[in-house]
Amino acid sequence: MAAAPAVQLAAATLPVVIQGGMGVAVSDWRLARAVSLTGQLGVVSGTAVEVLLTRRLQSGDPGGHVRRALAAFPRHEVARWILDSYFVEGGIAADARFAQVPRHTLASSVRLQELTVAAGFAEVFLAKEGHSGTVGINFLRKIELPLPATLYGAMLAGVDYVLVGAGSPADLPGMIRTLARHEPVTVSVKVMGARSDDNVGGLTFDPATVLPQRPANLPRPRFVAIVASSDLARGLADNPETRPDGFVVEGAAAGGHNAPPRGPRRVDELGQPVYDERDVVDLPDILALGLPVWLAGGYGTPEKVCEALALGASGVQVGTLFAYSDESGFDAGVKAQMRERAVAGDLQVRADWRVSPTGFPFRVADIPGTLTDITVREARKPVCDLGVLRTAYLRTDGEVDYRCPAEPIAQYVRKGGREMNTEGRLCLCNALFASAGFPQRRPGGACEAPLVTSGTDLGPVVHLIGATDGPGYSAAEAVAHLLSQVA
Repeated sequence: MAAAPAVQLAAATLPVVIQGGMGVAVSDWRLARAVSLTGQLGVVSGTAVEVLLTRRLQSGDPGGHVRRALAAFPRHEVARWILDSYFVEGGIAADARFAQVPRHTLASSVRLQELTVAAGFAEVFLAKEGHSGTVGINFLRKIELPLPATLYGAMLAGVDYVLVGAGSPADLPGMIRTLARHEPVTVSVKVMGARSDDNVGGLTFDPATVLPQRPANLPRPRFVAIVASSDLARGLADNPETRPDGFVVEGAAAGGHNAPPRGPRRVDELGQPVYDERDVVDLPDILALGLPVWLAGGYGTPEKVCEALALGASGVQVGTLFAYSDESGFDAGVKAQMRERAVAGDLQVRADWRVSPTGFPFRVADIPGTLTDITVREARKPVCDLGVLRTAYLRTDGEVDYRCPAEPIAQYVRKGGREMNTEGRLCLCNALFASAGFPQRRPGGACEAPLVTSGTDLGPVVHLIGATDGPGYSAAEAVAHLLSQVA
């Protein structure tokens, strides 16, 4: 096949390649830093960073990276109590459990807010350390309770871009402006069963809780909304209060959580959601809004990068190619299996309607020893001790509580949930930490099993593995490959 013609860059100040913000610790600071050093946009995941930081410290903090980041945190007494509480010299014993981190609520404790801000700061600080490249942070809007504290920590570390999807991010531009002034923000939180007259309220985060001495205003990072419809993009762009600095337009081939199809629910022979022409985004309509646009989901080849640029986009967002790279945060053993099965051509990636407690379709890779293996799944005793994907609901006594369809069934039903909602659900919180090499150990010695999420576009992964001398490839090699036909 003839190579696509080279495309001349039109806007050198914008990245052509945005590295996807993948899952718990997969897009960690090492991967984001490696991509940023190439001149493109490296992105850290903002999901559950407060838990991630504590598990790194309890693992002995190899290389001293977390301790170095905490030493730079602007309030030293916060860094000190975190180290005193979680750092274990040499790491916890092989049969020991990671210490529990409190779960966020509408009224999270001051200590939890401090930990979350510090964790957001540390992840971005390490990604930006020692160079002048740009770094972003990715959030899922549906994980709303820790969002303002994590965002504030990232902004304290000088994050350059904030990318948000999995829900309408209409409140993010205002939140960013307010946090840049170190002022309190209130986040509207959906509480199941609550009416407008129940006076449930929202979540308020006050930066003064963490930094009593108000520093100078922070630089405002660029905000990029991740969308899967032109309707949402237009609605955001038409209002000056919600207008982002750009869009990532994500297609159904992307890994992780995807927007559900429009129209009646339909599945194929594998139980995957069926997308049709109603789900094809009207790209010219979004480009006409006059904001930078990056295309995502199946754009991990040099030809697709050139195609995106020729269509008028500023570039592409790529996740899968970086997820399989040397610097991604997947556990080494898990990554080796992913690569071997991809090269062998027997890695099946499918979208599952049921697996995620959120109800969003979630792409999983079928790998032995992970939760896609029915024997592994059935051996796990349900437990909900991280609670990142819990949803708030209103109890009959008027108090707000939290539940998750992946928690023990009796517990979920007792909280008013319907048993049918638990069918096929998996604890993504524990599974994704396991896939990143931080599995919780359970009584009796068992460890939480991983679950691997991946995009379906594995051709570029196989190509790059075949083009290198080793078992894999670096993030820099992935960037060079993507830009190899761009002039």
